[in-house]
Amino acid sequence: MSAAKKSDHNFLLQGSILAIAQIVSKIVGLLYRIPLTAIIGKRGNDYYGTAFEVYNIILIISSFSIPLAVSKLVAARIAKGEAKNTKKVLIGSLAFAAITGAVAAFLVYFFADFFTGTLLKTPYSIIALKVLSPTLFIVAIVGVLRGFFQGLNTTMPSAISQIAEQIVNAVVSVVAAVALVGYGLKVGGVLNDPEGYRAAYGAAGGTLGTLSGAVVALIFMVLVFCAYYRRFNRKVRKDKHKYTESYATIIKILVLTIVPVLLSTTLFNVSAIIDQGIFKNIANAQGYSPEQISDWWGVFSGQYKVLINVPISISSSIAASAVPALTMAYERKDRKTLRSQIHSAYRFIMIFAFPCTAGLMVLAQPIMELLFADSDPTSGYMLIVGSIAVIFYSISSLSNGLLQGINKLRIPVINAIIALVLHVVLLLVLMEFFYLNIYAVIIANAFYAAVMCVLNAVPLRKSTHARQNVKMTYLIPLVSSAIMGLVVFGVYNLFMKISSSNLLSCIIAIVLGMIVYAVAMLLFKGITRHDMERIPKGEFLINIAERLHLLR
Repeated sequence: MSAAKKSDHNFLLQGSILAIAQIVSKIVGLLYRIPLTAIIGKRGNDYYGTAFEVYNIILIISSFSIPLAVSKLVAARIAKGEAKNTKKVLIGSLAFAAITGAVAAFLVYFFADFFTGTLLKTPYSIIALKVLSPTLFIVAIVGVLRGFFQGLNTTMPSAISQIAEQIVNAVVSVVAAVALVGYGLKVGGVLNDPEGYRAAYGAAGGTLGTLSGAVVALIFMVLVFCAYYRRFNRKVRKDKHKYTESYATIIKILVLTIVPVLLSTTLFNVSAIIDQGIFKNIANAQGYSPEQISDWWGVFSGQYKVLINVPISISSSIAASAVPALTMAYERKDRKTLRSQIHSAYRFIMIFAFPCTAGLMVLAQPIMELLFADSDPTSGYMLIVGSIAVIFYSISSLSNGLLQGINKLRIPVINAIIALVLHVVLLLVLMEFFYLNIYAVIIANAFYAAVMCVLNAVPLRKSTHARQNVKMTYLIPLVSSAIMGLVVFGVYNLFMKISSSNLLSCIIAIVLGMIVYAVAMLLFKGITRHDMERIPKGEFLINIAERLHLLR
């Protein structure tokens, strides 16, 4: 196997491991949101979602970009055999993360009233946000350790820690929400607003789960690092490079790497805050009741976004694993490997993004009823209209990561600014002139991601000369997904007539849909033997396909 193929194989393997972990984490996150939503209600979802919007913005500003930056710096030095400088990157990054994380936690805790009450007009979410504040410090440290191991081209510690974090998050969130809902009712009874405080304290129970999960992730990553440290220290002692970077130089490089990534991701997430402000203010001026506005936003943030984030997480995982791999290839000026990895990454995420979009579209209402006991047609229509965003966000997330991996850090920032401006203009037009209420937010979000796809594609192709096979990457997954969608729609409706069970009909339709999609992709040669060899358990899948005469 050539060096390029070995690198490509390892890159997809590590990406697959991280993608599987992300999928498991998102599924666990989706499952626990079902009882959590039942406990705290749509109003509680609004408070929970508002607290997380603020938390996410501060997290992005303080430490969200740290794992990617650390993995990039570590990968560049490992490629040159500079173990001593790698150790300095680790120590400098930990110091940087501790400072930024502590400052962020302080600001969120002491300015929670300003963020939730003054800025977002949702004062009841202050309790949930204050509970979240210490998480910012913990996540910053965890991010450095995850980035360190990803820079060493192993995603297993990150993958396991993410799954453990989400499981603990799920259990604690539900248990704490149940306990705090009762307490909130007592407080609300004294203050003459039992439902408001019930939802507020229930949302705080949900954020307590996030804090608990982060603590578990930190403990796990520290234990893994301690187990690896002796081996790593031997490499440091054997390093004969005379030039060692100063901590000042490392912090400077770290900041210069973080800032462009920070700006692009901040702009992306600031759009959520802007959306909420524009939507709630205009909807209020148009005469909608506060309860209706809160319910709409609760469905959007607590149901719609949770669902579409499951498939989008795959592209985020591939992007995270691609950055150190691309950085190594870029440092070695290995253009063949660079183009191969970009091509593989796009094909990999499109194989998942298209069927997920089709599945969410045809089973929108059944999924809302099954997972959230929400039979409101508006909730289903929101998912139908917005499911196309899965494809656009998958491509834009991946292209951002690829550009960052080849040191084109400023391009995603410029593109994000352009996309954000166009996004806001479209949202205002749809709200003010077409009265599309929450649908305006969903359409504008998909539009933002679509603009990023187009703007990122040009510089990425120009810098790497990587071109996609349109048939293999887009057309075959599209046609296969369309066939799958028709089968899923027909099977679901057939079994609903036979059994009247939404749960049974959904399960049968989804399982048959997956089989139909896999068969279609193999028959149309959208998935090859080489593709299957590069993923976990690939040989097992090849044996099955051969026995069914689906693979030559």
